[in-house]
Amino acid sequence: MPRLLLINPNTSDSVSALIRAEAERSASPGTEVEVLTAPFGVAYIETRFEALIGAYAAAQLAAEHHERFDAVIVAAFGDPGLAGLREVLPCPVTGLTEAALASACLLGQRFSIVAISQRIRAWYLETVQSCGLASRLASIRGLDEPLADIGKVQDDQGERLLRMAERCVDEDGADVIVLAGAPLAGLARSLRGRLPVPSVDGVSSAVRHAETLAALRPGKATRGSFAPPPVKPHRGLPPAIARLLDARR
Repeated sequence: MPRLLLINPNTSDSVSALIRAEAERSASPGTEVEVLTAPFGVAYIETRFEALIGAYAAAQLAAEHHERFDAVIVAAFGDPGLAGLREVLPCPVTGLTEAALASACLLGQRFSIVAISQRIRAWYLETVQSCGLASRLASIRGLDEPLADIGKVQDDQGERLLRMAERCVDEDGADVIVLAGAPLAGLARSLRGRLPVPSVDGVSSAVRHAETLAALRPGKATRGSFAPPPVKPHRGLPPAIARLLDARR
């Protein structure tokens, strides 16, 4: 059975606990799940610059630990660093956004994203556009007040998130609700039967898609846009990242 590495590019241990719990509930019997938390960065990513920091933290953890796993998951909505990791890692890589959107596209024509903040919406929109799915996006709605505890968003804001999702259906025409972000891991499961349309979760979607990719053994690109980076001089990099870049020498 596959071994999956989920990397939380945020520094919140409480969010990593939510990721781990939902990943273990979603995984097939025998699948091994490990969650690692970024050693540096911000508590939760909302902006492009914070995503840049998170991407580097994810790259460092992936470089250090990928050899023990059959697939890697970037466990933050927005998938910071996903495309770059797909270039350099020998195993399949997916992220919460692309996995959740893939699930949503199998369940309906138009989807809405329910997010934890207003500021995060611009970055999420750009992520949807990069996936080529902007035409299927009904809306992105987000909470409009500061978060007291990122690990307790579901407890503190669960009913507001539910009402927001209902508005996505009634006012925006969503066929599917994507509950976005690692802090909302497992919320789709707890809201099952309370929403008038299907809802999907990034963590559970990513785990299931990663299991499938590991089982398919699709191989690694050696040419094209996702071929490994060309060999070139470098300096000042963490040893694990340097080894990954030098792997083709």
